[in-house]
Amino acid sequence: MTKLNFNNIHKFSFDDLKILIDISSGSVHVIDQISWDFLEQLEICEGDWEEASSKLVDKYKNQELNEVVRELQGLITNKLLFTPDIKDTDYQPSSNPVVKALCLHIAHDCNLRCGYCFAGTGAFGGDRSLMTQEIGERAIDFLFNASQNRRHVEVDFFGGEPLLNFGVVKELVAYGNKKAKELNKVIKFTLTTNGVLLNKEVQEFLDENNMSVVLSLDGRKEVNDKMRPFVNGSGSYEIIKDKILQFVKNRRQEDYYVRGTFTRHNLDFAADVIHLAELGFKEISLEPVVADPTLDYAFKDEDLDYLKEQYEVLTHYYWQRYVKGQGFNFFHFNIDLGHGPCLPKRLSGCGAGHEYLAVSPQGDLYPCHQFVGKPEYKMGHVLTGIENKEVSKDFQNSHVLNKEECVNCWARYYCSGGCHANNLAFGGSLLKPYKIGCELQRKRLECAIFLQVKKHLISDNFTRY
Repeated sequence: MTKLNFNNIHKFSFDDLKILIDISSGSVHVIDQISWDFLEQLEICEGDWEEASSKLVDKYKNQELNEVVRELQGLITNKLLFTPDIKDTDYQPSSNPVVKALCLHIAHDCNLRCGYCFAGTGAFGGDRSLMTQEIGERAIDFLFNASQNRRHVEVDFFGGEPLLNFGVVKELVAYGNKKAKELNKVIKFTLTTNGVLLNKEVQEFLDENNMSVVLSLDGRKEVNDKMRPFVNGSGSYEIIKDKILQFVKNRRQEDYYVRGTFTRHNLDFAADVIHLAELGFKEISLEPVVADPTLDYAFKDEDLDYLKEQYEVLTHYYWQRYVKGQGFNFFHFNIDLGHGPCLPKRLSGCGAGHEYLAVSPQGDLYPCHQFVGKPEYKMGHVLTGIENKEVSKDFQNSHVLNKEECVNCWARYYCSGGCHANNLAFGGSLLKPYKIGCELQRKRLECAIFLQVKKHLISDNFTRY
């Protein structure tokens, strides 16, 4: 049998389950204690099956060990275990990438002053400005052209606070829909808002145009108000909570996410997810802050163990709600064990810099929203297209197969090597992963896989080994 590479599998235990993952194929298996012990011995014995069995004869019967060997070797034969790793030659970035989505910075201004805002509380380190209708229309034209033969495209209205430029948003949605119909394409719009300006007119417009909405709320009142105040320093929770709840109720819990950020000020972030769930939100995302280590709200290495425990707390709460028929959707627990993403998506992740681009209010093109305003990452303009193709190539080549520190990480095909902006900010390179982010990602993935396995088991649609 071919030599086994133990970097191609990952096993972990969570509560009453022992779970084995075949990294390259994405296959997930529930195993028993004897299989767990045998795999540990098999690694120690460097893949020698007979020697591994001999190490366990005092603990298990020969018949039991032989059965384990038969089952594991059967999985290998069926390419469900120790599947060979993906090679560089299996994936070649396109020389003419298809742009699928644009993030339009419709407003470089904001009515809040969030402490952790990467955009400098709305101004992106520069003048406060709004995108004009003309620039927005040219951006949509650029997207339709750069999407080539792709039929479905996406536009996200982003800020600052996009509703500060609501009039232009309305004009661009009308323009995009009209052009899409002419070109036999389908355009999907999303808007990210802090909720302050949500009203009946806004709600009706978003609903009529089937727009997805990301609504910002950090959780408990004291947590939200500490980091998301108004310009005068007063808290925003009481105003935005009720507006967002009414908005979600009116659209029947469909096509939205309530998205928050947690920091070192609320390491017990599971309580904030629980707070949002018990307010009645069904679609929730809470993201760990990424910040300069010198800032008081930035995570430190010593916080990691506690943060991982919080994901376990959240996992148990999620499961309790699920079995009671009161489930909710937590973004980081979303994972498809049966039909995962295609190979390019597994390797390149978000597609920033080639499939996904951001547009400044002036029409400049950047790899993603976190690079807007950085001159060295300006790729071109909506009027002239992509001119600095080297930036695009750099991002295309920053896939997980080119990241040395990802080679032996079991989560490499789930996270694709992490966020480009975070890697650059903390590792100094697109190819050097952000370590705290990696640790939290791996924990979230184990929680997510555990929950999906539990769901499969109670539906009698999963096999134990």
